[in-house]
Amino acid sequence: MSAWREAVTLSGRHVTLRPLSRDDRDAILAALADVGPNFATIVPDAATIDGWYDAIEQQVAAGRALPFVVLDAAGAVSGVTRFLRMNEAHSRVEIGGTVYAPRVQRTGVNTEAKRLLLTHAFDALGCQCVQLRTNVLNRISRVAIERLGARLDGVLRGHMVTPEGEVRDSAVYSIMAHEWPQVRRNLDQLLLRGEAR
Repeated sequence: MSAWREAVTLSGRHVTLRPLSRDDRDAILAALADVGPNFATIVPDAATIDGWYDAIEQQVAAGRALPFVVLDAAGAVSGVTRFLRMNEAHSRVEIGGTVYAPRVQRTGVNTEAKRLLLTHAFDALGCQCVQLRTNVLNRISRVAIERLGARLDGVLRGHMVTPEGEVRDSAVYSIMAHEWPQVRRNLDQLLLRGEAR
């Protein structure tokens, strides 16, 4: 089996990313119950989570996604994230579909989760490029992506229609393989500073 289709568990000091399962349904609903509408990504709720799972499973079956549930240091479900728009032939993936419980937002959870995902993408999958996208209006998300060390490629105007019917422009960022060593050092410094607080 290609590493691009292998469901793996990625573990750090404070975060574990393990393959998403339908057994996580109730824990995800509980963790994300207070997130509310989010213009960064789709937040599944009781009415939409089964369709959300169906869509992700179709992407996995097509070799286009690897989804993860995010566990905090205590092992509690704290969010979800995934590789999506995977393209082995062109050695590219996107990190997205990320949403966290309010209790772990603005902590080191996102930094370490991105560190684990980027390490897997560049070191295990041999990616030449990892992309991240967000709503061009989502300043908080854009600052977080830039803080990782990703560079803005441009803006896809009229890129998608949100569930609320809004036409969204998407800011597209990327990290190239030759930039990964510097980005990794940056992430390690961010994590060390967070631990020192």
